[in-house]
Amino acid sequence: MQRLWLIFAQTVTVCLGVLFLVSTLRPQWLPGGTAWMTGAGQVADGGQPTGAPAQGPGAAAGGGGAPAQGGAAGAPATGLPGAASARGLGVLSYAPAVQRAAPSVVNVYTRKHIDVPLVPMPPDPHLQQLLRSVPGFTQRQNSTSLGSGVIVRADGYILTNNHVIESADAIEVSLQDGRQASARLVGADPESDLAVLKIELDKLPTIVFDPDRSVRVGDVVLAIGNPFGVGQTTTQGIVSALGRNRLGINTYEDFIQTDAAINPGNSGGALIDTEGRLVGINTAIYSESGGSLGIGFAIPSGPAHQILDQIIEHGRVQRGWLGLEPQDITPDLAQAFHLRHAQGAIVARVLPRGPAARAGVQVGDIITALDGQPVRDSFDLLNRLAPMKSGDTARLQVLRGGKTVSMDVTVGVRPAAQSARR
Repeated sequence: MQRLWLIFAQTVTVCLGVLFLVSTLRPQWLPGGTAWMTGAGQVADGGQPTGAPAQGPGAAAGGGGAPAQGGAAGAPATGLPGAASARGLGVLSYAPAVQRAAPSVVNVYTRKHIDVPLVPMPPDPHLQQLLRSVPGFTQRQNSTSLGSGVIVRADGYILTNNHVIESADAIEVSLQDGRQASARLVGADPESDLAVLKIELDKLPTIVFDPDRSVRVGDVVLAIGNPFGVGQTTTQGIVSALGRNRLGINTYEDFIQTDAAINPGNSGGALIDTEGRLVGINTAIYSESGGSLGIGFAIPSGPAHQILDQIIEHGRVQRGWLGLEPQDITPDLAQAFHLRHAQGAIVARVLPRGPAARAGVQVGDIITALDGQPVRDSFDLLNRLAPMKSGDTARLQVLRGGKTVSMDVTVGVRPAAQSARR
């Protein structure tokens, strides 16, 4: 009896194994001809997604009827209006977004003269500067560089990075349609690393700014630029983080971090969403090799648009300024000043005859609030002062000698930054 039970168990096991192989490799041999345990997106031998009705001659792709299960005809419900599906394959594509934005992204080529030392230079920067001024110690050579830019207005204004065009003797712009033109520098803002160019061409494609400025961590983004001069290239990634600062790149930092591949030559190019709208200007990467490591940074389109308007209107960016140098509160300073939290900004220097000096701000004061809102650190203070206009009143809450003091400071205009690259 035990032997018969073993034979029966082995027979059932073999039959189940054969059934599994047949249903996987030749499902049409089974009654009904359907695949066993196939998902809605799997395709049987007949070429139709399993469970989807076959399209007859009267069925139109993307018609008004309900879409076939598994994404047969029409775009899938992706939740991304700018993304499309490859017909019949269920493959997500961002081609419509790229087609809308790519024509407005240009290649920027610059030429400048540089002084190349004829012998190795010492590491001391002051000694380097002295030796460079000695006649015959350096030789002037032509240097070319490349980057990207974005056409933001139909009358020829282009937004790019300041470090792309800095100290350039000539700037050339190449469009996707093959046209080329010389560009004029309208103005630059080294503190945000943005610059505005102007070309004289007609029928220029322009990019659309994101009106909501509602980019979120996890959103899909596309980077368009000219990496290594190979030609216009699009890479895809997501928004990895928002509000990145303290990177030591610019004075004013509020970067979008993305893992979309950004390489040398992408600087000044567009970071767009899945609808082809501009969400940022690609600016920098974190890399020890010079290539992309999946950590790229872009200036958000909102601040970039404000800087664009100011440069076009005034030739430079006008920011609010108090005439003081703030520093962060370190844990040691917080302990020394008997602070519960290491928040706020300590005044390290006060410019004589500046707005803060006239209002009575002193070195060592700790600014804890601006206009009734807490100040987190020195970056927070600078970023909140920047949009203020000359003549506005900034109400500071200051901790001095263990006591809280309130004072009103009349905002001035921040002096223009040096054009030299840090």
